[in-house]
Amino acid sequence: MSVTIVGGGFWGDEGKGKVVAYLALADRPPVVARAGVGPNAGHTILMDGRKVVMRQLPVGYVHRGARLLIGAGVLVDPEVTLAEIDRLDVDPARLGIDPLCTIIESAHVVDDRGRDHLREVVGTTGTGTGPANEARAARRARLARDEPLLAGLLADVSAEVNGAIDAGDAVLIEGTQGFGLSLYHGDYPFVTSKDTTAAAFCMDVGVGPTRIDEVVLVFKAFASRVGEGPFPTELPRELAAARGWEEFGAVTGRPRRIGEFDFERASRAIMVNGATQLALTNLDRRFPDAAGLERLEALPTEARRFVDEVEARLRRPVTLVSTGPEVRAMIDRRG
Repeated sequence: MSVTIVGGGFWGDEGKGKVVAYLALADRPPVVARAGVGPNAGHTILMDGRKVVMRQLPVGYVHRGARLLIGAGVLVDPEVTLAEIDRLDVDPARLGIDPLCTIIESAHVVDDRGRDHLREVVGTTGTGTGPANEARAARRARLARDEPLLAGLLADVSAEVNGAIDAGDAVLIEGTQGFGLSLYHGDYPFVTSKDTTAAAFCMDVGVGPTRIDEVVLVFKAFASRVGEGPFPTELPRELAAARGWEEFGAVTGRPRRIGEFDFERASRAIMVNGATQLALTNLDRRFPDAAGLERLEALPTEARRFVDEVEARLRRPVTLVSTGPEVRAMIDRRG
């Protein structure tokens, strides 16, 4: 069994949610732990024809036998959390929220939406995550242990995750957003309010880097980003729409900026994240005749050539290839 981190290689929206959901169903890990920033990042999956958007709980909930954990480094909005539990009919006994998680308060949301710099220059989601992280750094934040609404959901996430590893159980760590949005390694100041690399995801759930076996970095077959900031391969919106690549943010509903696959950005993301394997999503949208195919050998020539080029130029194996929006529409080459 292994400990696997899933992270994003561009600016988020790469399809991490689908990859996590697929791995949770395929590998059935006993533990899925949510890392990352907080409810400013939405994971969207399509399963059995039903579209699900999640902002707080681990997408790995689709594996009904998994213990669902939210690490201490993740910001928690109690109302969003409880609404998702209810909407998805998740047994609260499956969920453990670390008591050291920072709470997003209503004042943080108001602050986030009221600052011209955050709204107009950075282009934040307005969900209160930046001000909440500021409060944590200033040592005046409220924590999950202080929130009565979460009293029955608290658990020592670091102890649980490390205990599972000690027992030889598989653990899936679910990151959010993408490398280009890292506070330290991304396109500052057009970034989120904390680091979004694999090393940060270790910290979020309380495990040391030596305990990680695999880092799966997810890339879309074309690039996209929400909000302001550099985008070297960006395409005119009309051209992106003509190619069928038009998209909208899962949390904000804002149209995403679309561009070509950025090999230079991808290479740096792989280096900083220490990626051991790659997942490639939306291949069917770049090459519609690849839709629904289940074997790499069956891919049309241009699609197969693209996958081969990604492997050759980025020098990592592409082990997962998504050929459709459904969670199970995946070519799995992990052997």
